[in-house]
Amino acid sequence: MKAGIHPAYNEVNIICACGHTFRSRSTHKGDIRVEICSKCHPFFTGRQKLVDTAGRVDRFQRKYAKVQK
Repeated sequence: MKAGIHPAYNEVNIICACGHTFRSRSTHKGDIRVEICSKCHPFFTGRQKLVDTAGRVDRFQRKYAKVQK
């Protein structure tokens, strides 16, 4: 590998919206903020979170309930 052509590979803090933080390595400078991590993701925790935002699913079902009949 050629010297001096690769970006710096530094340790960074990964900060989740749930408050969990951990260290990793990346070429990104500074902390990385993520919305979901392995501590709060439903696949890893086994808990289902409410995904319906502002009643979108309910509004969709009401809109197309007439079509199904």
